[in-house]
Amino acid sequence: MTGDEWIDAYCARLGVAPPSAEDRAAVLALAGVAAHSSERIAAPIACWIVGREGVTLERAMEVAKATGPAAG
Repeated sequence: MTGDEWIDAYCARLGVAPPSAEDRAAVLALAGVAAHSSERIAAPIACWIVGREGVTLERAMEVAKATGPAAG
């Protein structure tokens, strides 16, 4: 099972629409910035916070890029 297949199946079981290709790419980009700016654990936690708080992916990326040693 590919990652995309797993996400689609997971969303189906949750009864929610799967993310678009653009949203998948944006989430992966956000996770990449978080993981490369600190420890890898930041990636899933940052994505969880964004989802929990309803932050747009655009705003999340803006803040992620401004956070951490690369920003300073």
